[in-house]
Amino acid sequence: MTQLGPGRPRLAPRRREGHTPRAEILDAAAELFTTNGYGNTSTRAIAEAVGIRQASLYHHFGAKDDILDALLGETIAAAVELAGRLSGSAEPAAVRLYALARFDIEQLCAARWNIGALYFLPELRGERFAEFRSRRDHLRESYEALAARVVAEIGAGGTGAAAAIPFRLVETVITIRSDEGVVAPGARRAISEAVLRVLGWRGDPAAVEAAAELLTATVRDPAAPQN
Repeated sequence: MTQLGPGRPRLAPRRREGHTPRAEILDAAAELFTTNGYGNTSTRAIAEAVGIRQASLYHHFGAKDDILDALLGETIAAAVELAGRLSGSAEPAAVRLYALARFDIEQLCAARWNIGALYFLPELRGERFAEFRSRRDHLRESYEALAARVVAEIGAGGTGAAAAIPFRLVETVITIRSDEGVVAPGARRAISEAVLRVLGWRGDPAAVEAAAELLTATVRDPAAPQN
């Protein structure tokens, strides 16, 4: 019988994605939460899906809420970090906003399970998830700040409610993925472009996409060679 660690026997051979028991638990929970529903999923069911004892699961997570919080945090951590790095860039705001939107969209689409759909759980309104809500609000504010800069740079007048739209547009990929199972590359690109178009931007999509890809690579890995 495969061992998780001293005194923690595994009930079945490893059959989940992830190089650690914690990662396997998150993978199983993501599948069950997004297919069966958060309220209908118990920690026992998660443990069984991994092939471990329920007591072993509690060695990594104290409660089901902790698993959900970890999953939610994974969906925004990289985007929040990128937004912070982009804020210090001298590139035009349109390039920075496109870079953030495209990266965020790809992250939401690349996850094995559509974890973004969990954003709409009523449980997230509770105090337990206040920190996650705060981090997501911070990401939203980063979008709005960049949107305001885009409008200012192109001289399109006051931002009004338009600055709030890019963030919401990005998260439409969650609904598309829920309905269709996959978000085609063309749709991802179209949403990224719409993030700018809704602000009145009328530039060259191919040029801004190329500049955004280079910027993302640079700010995420400053040591990377440039073309």
